[in-house]
Amino acid sequence: MIIDQLSNAAFYFGLSDRLATALRFLQETDPFTLEPGRHEVQGADVYALVQHYESRPLEKGKWEAHRRYIDIQYVFEGEEYMGYANIERAQLGDYDEVKDFQALHVADGGEFFTVRAGAFAIFAPQDAHMPNIAVAEPRANKKIVMKVRV
Repeated sequence: MIIDQLSNAAFYFGLSDRLATALRFLQETDPFTLEPGRHEVQGADVYALVQHYESRPLEKGKWEAHRRYIDIQYVFEGEEYMGYANIERAQLGDYDEVKDFQALHVADGGEFFTVRAGAFAIFAPQDAHMPNIAVAEPRANKKIVMKVRV
């Protein structure tokens, strides 16, 4: 798991070509010009999911992980609380192959941090995460989730 400001994204370009493509897309694109939904960047290897959503209370959060994709969750308006735990600390639930969605339960509750506008978090397949959590009260947020094929 990585958390940083988008202005520092170049530090992570060397991790993989696809990750660099996704981070460059975030740096070079005005997110306010993108409609909610899926936007192709490099076919199924790298794409963006633009989301306008209301954050939710912690008790309504759901732990997840992905087997085939890395998530880069970039908040461009608002703020959210995100949870993290190594998948080895989680109990695996059902896996949806079509959505690449691994449901999880993290018994010890994991760790949480705040992602404010201009920051991103990178979650690899070993990173259980709980996104979209309200920092205080639920609020309207906007973010881009870059999906990067492993």
